[in-house]
Amino acid sequence: MAGSGGKRLGTSCFLLIVISGMERFAYKGVASNLVTYLTDVVKMSNSAAAKTVNSWCGFTSMLPLLVAPLVDSYWDRYPTILVSSFLYVAGLVALTSTAFTRATPAANKASSNSSFLFCSLYLISLGQGGYNPSLQAFGADQLDGEEELPSSKDDQKSSKKTMFFQWWYFGVCSGSLMGVTLMSYIQDTFGWIIGFAIPMISMVISVVVFMCGSRIYTYRENDQAMDYKPIFNVVQVIKATALRLMKCRIILPNETNVTELELQETPLFCQNNSSTASLVGNPKSGFYVLENAKVLLRLLPIWIMLLMFAVIFQQPPTFFTKQGMTMKRNIGSNFKVPPATLQSAITLSIILLMPLYDKIMIPITRLVTSNEKGISVMQRMGIGMFVSVIAMVIAAVVETKRLKISREMEMLGSQPETVPFSIFWLLPQYILLGISDIFTVVGIQEFFYSEVPRRMRTMAFALYTSVFGVGSYLSTLLIATVEAVTSSGGRQSWFSDDMNEARLDKYYWFLASLSALSFVFYVILSRCYTSIKDLDLENEVCK
Repeated sequence: MAGSGGKRLGTSCFLLIVISGMERFAYKGVASNLVTYLTDVVKMSNSAAAKTVNSWCGFTSMLPLLVAPLVDSYWDRYPTILVSSFLYVAGLVALTSTAFTRATPAANKASSNSSFLFCSLYLISLGQGGYNPSLQAFGADQLDGEEELPSSKDDQKSSKKTMFFQWWYFGVCSGSLMGVTLMSYIQDTFGWIIGFAIPMISMVISVVVFMCGSRIYTYRENDQAMDYKPIFNVVQVIKATALRLMKCRIILPNETNVTELELQETPLFCQNNSSTASLVGNPKSGFYVLENAKVLLRLLPIWIMLLMFAVIFQQPPTFFTKQGMTMKRNIGSNFKVPPATLQSAITLSIILLMPLYDKIMIPITRLVTSNEKGISVMQRMGIGMFVSVIAMVIAAVVETKRLKISREMEMLGSQPETVPFSIFWLLPQYILLGISDIFTVVGIQEFFYSEVPRRMRTMAFALYTSVFGVGSYLSTLLIATVEAVTSSGGRQSWFSDDMNEARLDKYYWFLASLSALSFVFYVILSRCYTSIKDLDLENEVCK
């Protein structure tokens, strides 16, 4: 995968990939088992803990969408990574201190402890908000002399970009695998102080390694950075559009001499190309910025259809984990599998199957489709969405079986905390989510990177993370709504703290139905969608 077709990534790229894996180890070491910490140590209910984790993950994933425009407009990526990493480390230090405080006998101030806990979590979010999109965009900057979008003119460059995203995601998954498997076991066995301290130390080491590699990095000069500020220019374009509606003219922002174009009854397309081409290609031009804003709006329908995919990926660290705690977890006579460890099946399947995707699936599909990549990016995302629907169907079937066994035991007069149903029956849904991840998550990153304006690359990664951010909030909203509806009239909520009374099977069927509907709309939209590459070709023909 690294040397496909003679195209290799540089040393700086691989160093940044390792650093991203260390960051994922730290984050997953905290996030993957956080719901257990909240229920067992903080003493939250199942639904409250799930909503807390979803809200925190949502805020963490949404924040890059606010930070990325500032990075693209005013800040450099390298100092942004450093400042963000220090905030990240500070949050992990604070989180570790909360675990130490709760372990002391005098820890009776629950409200103040909880407030400090939430502050530490959201300090981690602030650090990650600038860290992740800047680090990935900085990594993409390391590719030799890359100045164009990956889908613009050169297929070889596009292949190299695809390789970078796949290796980046491989590094992320490797770090996530270690974080989920190792840290969940340490937290369940040795306690939460050391369980939070190790991710903190990992993040500190990653910052040191990043700083040590400063001499080998490629730094992109922010040419025209002082003149081309996407936020300011988009506001100016909105203002110009309002003037157009009121005065029937367009005022181009950021021009020394204000230019007015009188609107004509005939369309402007394919007319006066020599005069308009310079305006469209000029980063200072209002036409240029307006086209960038249009591209972002064009992405919105696809972005919305991806939200249910993100909602499904909120289940493993929340309800899947609580579900596993009620199942038979023994291996031998002494060892018990930590429920959060099963999340490693997702990342492990990605690590094992991604090379097969690159070496087997792509060559086969290339013969069928005559596409250099085998399948298009949008087809890749669609396949992953479909597989995620199948995963939720299997999850619902397994949970129905678990509840059936539990009720049979209750009829026999037995009410054990765990049912004689192996936790490994949850593996198929985890593995399928890993397979869907290979298709959709890598596809989302490449899709947004390819479809946003060249000068807003950090925003591309923020759009990717925002899918999972809004998906987390949407998951919280769905939980709150379903809980309110199902518990009305004195009925038992689907999310009862007694897992033998809860109806997670119905909730999984509900999510599968919504995801299937989202997939259908995605297929329709993808057939109507025109990529920015095809639009550029149409403009060339028009000229």
